[in-house]
Amino acid sequence: MSASREDPQPPVSREHGLALLEGMLRIRRFEEKCVELYSAGKIRGFLHLYIGEEAIAVGVMRSLRAADAVVATYREHGHALARGLSMPSLMAEMFGKREGCCRGRGGSMHLFDAAARFYGGNAIVGGGLPLAVGLALAAKMRGTGAVTACFFGEGAVAEGEFHESLNLAALWRLPVLFVCENNLYAMGTAIARSESETHIARKAASYNMPAATVDGMDVIAVEAAAADAIGTIRAGSGPYFLELATYRFRAHSMFDPELYRDKAEVEHWKERDPIATFVGRMRAAGQLDESDLTALEARIATEIEAAVQHAERGTLEAIADLTSDVYTRTAAR
Repeated sequence: MSASREDPQPPVSREHGLALLEGMLRIRRFEEKCVELYSAGKIRGFLHLYIGEEAIAVGVMRSLRAADAVVATYREHGHALARGLSMPSLMAEMFGKREGCCRGRGGSMHLFDAAARFYGGNAIVGGGLPLAVGLALAAKMRGTGAVTACFFGEGAVAEGEFHESLNLAALWRLPVLFVCENNLYAMGTAIARSESETHIARKAASYNMPAATVDGMDVIAVEAAAADAIGTIRAGSGPYFLELATYRFRAHSMFDPELYRDKAEVEHWKERDPIATFVGRMRAAGQLDESDLTALEARIATEIEAAVQHAERGTLEAIADLTSDVYTRTAAR
């Protein structure tokens, strides 16, 4: 049945806390740089930012192993960074350069890295769910012991793939972790206007799998819930569902005029900024001082600048190669 996780948060060491903080700050500063570069015309196409949701990617990824698979959405920069894809390869992809993780052909919405077992970046709402079920089925049939983590927003719950995928995963007892990043608005529609049952974990529980609702703005709560869920999956009990309550601080995409959210509501959620609240928590525990934060910010700024320079120096695909991997050459008869 569905449960709400409100357990007292476990203590973390200074080293552990700094690692979590750095992971979230890397995502936040990368996204902020992407806004700047998009405004300058360096990044084109669609751009969906993860600002405000950093605690989810960082908290979940820490319990995954190299052999596990990850399927994400088009708001996947944070997932990719937390999974370990290199920042230069991501920035080059944003620029549409051949040095990008998809040779510049995927862009912001289609990040992919087979070596990291990062299978998108998927622009189709709900499209990653059946892919995750397939990856988990393959892992089970091969006996690899790998888990597949599938990230998606609450907007995907309205798609048929959501119900089909959860049903099959439960029927076949597949090793898949469903991670619903519930930011309340999908593209621009409040969840109460599209779902008669707004507690998504209850929908998952109806498919006979463990399901929990977690504070997605608290990196420690996310990490603990993900560790429990993934441990349960590895024990062979089948799929697990986490609904992570979160909020995106920016518009749905850079093209979104954001006329559907009250500004006071946005500001209210910003008071629960996962980075600011975690910094406050570490300071209160005597685990963080201003020099630590300064050093972190400097290191991340240097990394981002190097990634931008790598992308700037990158090469665009030659016109002669534009149809490669699109059409198959067949021998003349």
